[in-house]
Amino acid sequence: MSYAVAAALQAGVYRELAADAGLSVLVGNRIYDAVPKGRLPDLYVALGPEKAVDASDKTGRGAWHEFAVSVISDDAGFQGAKEVSAAICDALIDAEMVLERGRLVALNFKRAVASREKAGRRRIDLIFRARVEDDA
Repeated sequence: MSYAVAAALQAGVYRELAADAGLSVLVGNRIYDAVPKGRLPDLYVALGPEKAVDASDKTGRGAWHEFAVSVISDDAGFQGAKEVSAAICDALIDAEMVLERGRLVALNFKRAVASREKAGRRRIDLIFRARVEDDA
């Protein structure tokens, strides 16, 4: 197994989200790899936790990466967060992103969990699964 493509995958996901026009209309530049300190915006997107498992074979090294992209909203309901979630799915599912290291073989949606947090915030954790190969 190799975790060597993890940073390149994360950078690629961030780039895809930041460059997506539909998502930009909804959240502007409030897409975070690391959530800033202090008062947070009423609506934002954050890259979240990740798990990786070996997918190497005789032809080379690779891994399956399961990662979260979270939508956090102060709205009273889930509608706005669901619209942002749809835009994230549109931007990432089957994306043909070029990675700085390795190659993205597939990127698919796996599941979502919508929940209420403290102080009335809404949160949707979108879980994606990516298959990468290491070419180094």
